[in-house]
Formats: sequence, C-alpha cells, structure tokens
Amino acid sequence: MHKAAHELTVQLGDRSYPIFISEGSLGHQDLSAYCAGDRVLIVTNETVAPLYLETAKGHFPGKRVDTAVLPDGERYKNWEVLNRIFDALLEHQHSRRTTLVALGGGVIGDMTGFAAAAYQRGVAFIQIPTSLLAQVDSSVGGKTGINHPLGKNMIGAFHQPEAVLIDPASLGTLPPNQFSAGMAEVIKYGLIRDEPFLAWLEEHVDELMALQADVLAEAIRRSCECKAAVVAADERESGVRATLNLGHTFGHAIETHTGYSEWLHGEAVAVGMLMAADLSERLGWLNYNDSVRLRQLLLRVRLPVTPPEGMTPVHFKALMAVDKKNVTGKLRLVLLRSIGEAVVTEDFDPALLDATLDHFCYPLD
Repeated sequence: MHKAAHELTVQLGDRSYPIFISEGSLGHQDLSAYCAGDRVLIVTNETVAPLYLETAKGHFPGKRVDTAVLPDGERYKNWEVLNRIFDALLEHQHSRRTTLVALGGGVIGDMTGFAAAAYQRGVAFIQIPTSLLAQVDSSVGGKTGINHPLGKNMIGAFHQPEAVLIDPASLGTLPPNQFSAGMAEVIKYGLIRDEPFLAWLEEHVDELMALQADVLAEAIRRSCECKAAVVAADERESGVRATLNLGHTFGHAIETHTGYSEWLHGEAVAVGMLMAADLSERLGWLNYNDSVRLRQLLLRVRLPVTPPEGMTPVHFKALMAVDKKNVTGKLRLVLLRSIGEAVVTEDFDPALLDATLDHFCYPLD
C-alpha cells in the first residue's frame, strides 16, 4: 500500500474517514478497504478521463469497475446530467453494495456524492479530487448537490465519503485559471480562522504558483486540517461551519448571474471575500490595511477583484436573497471581525451593504 505523506482524519464518530495526501499516489494506493462491496462506478468528466481514468482503476484491485464520463463544467451540474450517473448504475445493475468514486474537480465530487446519497437511499462513495479547489475544500465534509437556474447548490444532501485521496501531482495538468480559483479557498482558511496561515501563504505565494511540491502539499494539508476541524465541530452547518462560506453569498450571486458558465467558483468567491472584507471594514471590524492586504494577495494569485461588468446592486440583492444561510427572509452574511475570526450575522445596517455594493459595482476611477 502506498504510504501517505500526510494522513488526516475527519472525526465524525463511527462515520470518521481518512484524508490521504501523497505526491504520486494516484493509481498506486489500494482503496479496496473503503469499498462497500465488489462493484465500483468511477464518475469523471471528459477532461479528466483521458488523463487519469485508467490510472484511477488501479486503486481497486479485484473489483469490477464501471465508468461514467460526464461533460465538463459548472453549467452541467444539474438534474439532467446527474441522471447519467443513475443511468450507468442501473444499466450495469449496481446494488446497494456498490461504491461510487468521484474522480475530478468540485462539480464531479458534488454530483457523485449526491448520486451516492440518493441511489437506493444511500451508497458508499470515495473522493479522488484532481483540482486544487476540490482537494482543499469540496472533497472534504460531505456537502453534495446540484445547481438550480435560480440558485447555486440549492438541491443536495449531506453524505460523507468513506475516504479522500489527494495527489498534489495531479495539479500539474490543471489549467492556470483553475489553480488560481482553488487558491481562493486556500486563502479563505487563513481569513476565517488562521491568520498565521495567511501570513505563510503571503510568504510562499511564488512557490505555490510555481507548483513547488513540498509547499503545495503543506498548503493542502493545512487547508484540509482546517476544513476537517470545522466539519467535526459542526457537520450539518448549524453553527461554525457556515463561516466556511466567507464570500460565497456574493460569489454565488455572481455565478448565478453569469449562468454558471463564465466565472469559475473560486474566481467569484475571491471577489465575494473582498466584498465581505469591505463590508466588515465599514462595520468598523477590519481596517483599511486588512482589505488592501487581501486584495494584494488575490492579485498575486491572479484572481479577479471586481464583479462582472454590468452586474448591479439590484442583481446582487435579488440573487443574494436566495441563499441557504438566510433565515425568515433576513440576509445572513459571513463577515470578518478580524483577520482569522469570522462570524455569521444578519446584524448589519443595510445601508452599509448598499455602500459596499455601490463601491464594487460603480467603482470610482
């Protein structure tokens, strides 16, 4: 068995599971022990399949492995494409003792996990994330689902994987904009609960962008540690887990407004985090230098810092009203009391939110 360079555990009692982080482990680590039976369905997409599908089959010696290859892109994270997973399971006569394997980025992970939660009322699944965003965020924690034209991730289920296998070497085939998008989620962990990690990222950003193996593995490890700790404390997002959504309410509005096709999730979250920082500054929690610090780091990892051209405050508010964190019609946002301390609150002056939206939508040159 391939020895993991790092092994973490998401502590959820009898549903606890390991996260293996190891350079070069793709295809070489036996994951049979995490399968429910002798049948496996690997779900991937048209981009990842030519790169890693045959290799990934090596994780399951002695198992019968079927495959489902989906189109690539956030715009395909819907009911119609989800049904292709069920089609494959039924055509190949998979039982409740099957195991689904998500091989790809966040879209594949979310859809495969949701299919696993729903097929015969719940079957096992394993995450093998191949994008940075999936490795540091979406593959850990059991949030699964699909998008609706009126709102992102509004249909889904909590369903924890049996194991997560992360090979940082797979990031070498990732397009640069996809890597940058993943860095938004890495930066998020520093902002919400680990200021020393944010400082470490600032110090090592050039090595990260150059995909230096040891630095990259450390960034992934620290991100997964943070995510695992939050999930263990609040599996179903009744409290602290909601802080992982820093920037996401603004960001999801951008993604929905652009039809899930023009902006990557991490790109939208980057702008959303900066907008959340701006509102936090207007509330007197952050200072101007904190916002500048974040903006500079986002620019260094080649992420956008302004919303799509033509998106107005009216667009933002209409779409932000459809958010899972909202309660009794009140908008709830994740904001920063300081770098390293996030809060979920609905207690803010709407006029200050309007000022933030105006500042970003109608910037003064």
